[in-house]
Amino acid sequence: MLALKNTENLTGALISGDFWDLDELCTTIYHLTRNQDRNLEWQGARIRLLSIAYDLRHAYQGERNVEFVANGLHKATMKAHDFIAPENNIYYSAEILWPELAFAFVAINDFIKLYKKEEEATDYDINVVNARKFQAIIAKGLKENMSKEEYTFFLSSVSSRNASVQEYAVQYIDTLNLSYIEMPREQRSNSFAAIIHNIIVDNNEYDSFKRKVLTEASKTKCSIHDLRLDIEYPEHIEW
Repeated sequence: MLALKNTENLTGALISGDFWDLDELCTTIYHLTRNQDRNLEWQGARIRLLSIAYDLRHAYQGERNVEFVANGLHKATMKAHDFIAPENNIYYSAEILWPELAFAFVAINDFIKLYKKEEEATDYDINVVNARKFQAIIAKGLKENMSKEEYTFFLSSVSSRNASVQEYAVQYIDTLNLSYIEMPREQRSNSFAAIIHNIIVDNNEYDSFKRKVLTEASKTKCSIHDLRLDIEYPEHIEW
């Protein structure tokens, strides 16, 4: 079963599941974002979602975290059915930064709408269902880190018509990620809701940042989605 839990230092969340859980989620993300030649206004958000899929794919290939999880099979059951099998399943996992996950939560709403329109899909389409399941575990994790009022505000903001990642300056997520990484745990806890809200609610900080990105993009005549900031993530993160 796909699951999410806070990392020890609240830097991010651990996304875990067996091979098929993570493969299914990656496949869903690929299906939702596959029309890269269309809807170019969402190109930046598409890349961010695919980066999460990249980490999860490497996780179920055994290149991240691996653990054994009890599968509920007991010796009495094996004896009754006359077979021998492992009592544990292998679960794979990868850590994802919290600002990245919050942005993904919002982005998935946009890509579901685009997917349903292009594929004439319904709410019962398997990719829509799987995407909503991923959103549900992100929401559960967010709820655990927010007050009731903060979480209610988050949900109402995401549900508003203005909550969209169309033409979003995704470089802003990099700045949030980096500032979040540098915080001590207590500060992360105290700043968690404010950082998440900055992603979904119009604010002066983001507006100013986007203007700077657009100015730099115009100098090189590139798309806002193609502009790369001169920043580097630390090689080691205290998760």
